[in-house]
Amino acid sequence: MHCKPSNVGIIERKEREKAEMRRRIVDVAAKMIVEEGYEKVSIRNIADKIEYSPATIYLYYKDKDQLLYDVQTDAFATLSREFQTKITEADPFKRLEQLAKAYVDFSREHPELYDLMFIIKAPMNALVEEEKWKNGDPAYDALFYLMKECIDKKLVKFKDPTIATLSVWGFAHGLISLHLRGRCSKVSRVSEEDMPKVVDEAIREYLRMIKL
Repeated sequence: MHCKPSNVGIIERKEREKAEMRRRIVDVAAKMIVEEGYEKVSIRNIADKIEYSPATIYLYYKDKDQLLYDVQTDAFATLSREFQTKITEADPFKRLEQLAKAYVDFSREHPELYDLMFIIKAPMNALVEEEKWKNGDPAYDALFYLMKECIDKKLVKFKDPTIATLSVWGFAHGLISLHLRGRCSKVSRVSEEDMPKVVDEAIREYLRMIKL
């Protein structure tokens, strides 16, 4: 005698299948961004890759922006793991130096994902007005609490952790963005090959300038 599956079991199975399909869609979208560029990503192209109709993707995502937001979520999780692995020093200022290096290294190893996380507007369109950008919280908080610790221990010239966080982040992000978009080498007369060394030294010099 066969027992009928319970309603709870059926619901759990369907939820698991939905989660697996979402995972598959996000993984394919992320792979396309890395290998083919953001411009090539579309609901139709993703559907072709997973051999489903575009209508199937729309069962999970109302539009491309919402899908890109989930890809962005995964990218921030990758950055958080990088921070956990590479930030190991006991001294707060040395941890700040490690965080800056990990951030820059991430941008070089994953330039397309960095674009999606910090430059391209499309994923942010998925947020409704006044909604908090939760994806950025772990990275921002890692820097904020580190800057607060540096301030509390009188290791940096800043007094306010928010201003300190935005200042350090803004400086690093500005250089990275200019480099990723090919702007630095066009105006600074520094070759593309030498730009990584210039960016690294500029960030090290900035950190020296803010140190007490």
